[in-house]
Amino acid sequence: MSFDFIKDKHKKIHFIGIGGISMSGLAEILLENNYRVSGSDMKSSLLTEKLGKHGAEIFIGHASKNVEGSDLVVYTAAVSEDNPELIRAKELNIPTMDRAEFLGKIMKGHKYNVAISGTHGKTTTTSMVSHIFLNADLDPTILVGGELDIIDGNVKTGKSEYFITEACEYKASFLKFFPYIGVILNIEADHLDFYRNIDHIQDTFTEFVKLIPEDGYLIAYSEDEKLKKVIKSAKCNVLTYGINEGDIRAKNINFNDRGCAIFDVYKNEEKLFTANLNVPGKHNVLNGLASICVALSLNVDYKNIVEGLANFFGTHRRFEIKGVKNGVTVVDDYAHHPTEIKATLEAAKNYPHKKIYCVFQPHTYTRTLTLFDNFVHSFSNADEVILADIYAAREKFTKAVSSDMLGDKIRELGQNCKNFHGFEDIVSYLNTVLENGDLLLTVGAGDVYKIGEMYLAE
Repeated sequence: MSFDFIKDKHKKIHFIGIGGISMSGLAEILLENNYRVSGSDMKSSLLTEKLGKHGAEIFIGHASKNVEGSDLVVYTAAVSEDNPELIRAKELNIPTMDRAEFLGKIMKGHKYNVAISGTHGKTTTTSMVSHIFLNADLDPTILVGGELDIIDGNVKTGKSEYFITEACEYKASFLKFFPYIGVILNIEADHLDFYRNIDHIQDTFTEFVKLIPEDGYLIAYSEDEKLKKVIKSAKCNVLTYGINEGDIRAKNINFNDRGCAIFDVYKNEEKLFTANLNVPGKHNVLNGLASICVALSLNVDYKNIVEGLANFFGTHRRFEIKGVKNGVTVVDDYAHHPTEIKATLEAAKNYPHKKIYCVFQPHTYTRTLTLFDNFVHSFSNADEVILADIYAAREKFTKAVSSDMLGDKIRELGQNCKNFHGFEDIVSYLNTVLENGDLLLTVGAGDVYKIGEMYLAE
């Protein structure tokens, strides 16, 4: 594989924020193709260590000298204009490119680009599609926003014309992609630090659909009200899915003792096959249908679809069973939006349990504030909610919202909810209340997973 925009493999590409899940994947694709790579991040991680072992020059901390000698600098959407490396790159007239544009240029080198978008479910659906394509020996290049065991990480460099990636709508970054198949799983309010309102989000997804060529495909969830207008704007082939409506539907849905679905897949009134999932929850039926539609649009045979889905046992941090201690099952999930939390707790309700304890770490002040009322009503299927402090991520502290405020409103509903301000305090409390048969969920996009690991390690 070679890239038209960096033909000379002796050139050096520097990544600001190389430890991010997507940035690390892009860096690894370049390393696999023998390009020179360097990168910086605020702290060391398993991803930066892995890249270092593969030949990348890794800097911990951002400093202007890190970019010197680079021929191209790639940066994430989270990098601000006052970043010293970005400033120095511009002083030295080193070309700069944001992550989305860089990924789009890599996609340009493939014919069958599958870009999976939507407010929720991108990582799981991307992983499902990846499993199907790998089972069909299509040798795709894969870039997923989570760790996937079958590719031993978050990226795989294939040698075919198939490219599978998540397409995040944050800052409209997916508008720099080149989808042959564009998947839209759902549209809801999120990233309101960038978008004005839900209409702005809906319009941006409409622009995404315009990127799909006439001979390409839009795969869309037909029961999402915000998506219906977007679907009508498509000038390409359209394949919709759902449970009550859509071209491809799930019928006769049953759940096993682990909360995983078995269902019949129909195209209009014709039964195609029976699918057996090994990830729990009704929301994963919809993710499965979306991945089935992608496979059908590319004429993947039914056998590979069925086997690919059956062999998918989840992505790390997506209802990931971390372990069992004293009869307590510990599950971690990346859910950080109210709808995702509801879906995770709905899946947990169908999983064997005595009581469900949900430890939630809100992710960013903006999201917590703008979706505050939705968060308050997200935990009805938990027997007890335990709130950690807000994970700031890219944002600065504000007094406008806090986990304590969220906890007060949840308690006003009569729900059992407690606030703690340190992980050690949460683990100490869990040791006093958890009993044999209970289910402990750690939920959030920050580092809340550490709480489950601390509990298991004690």
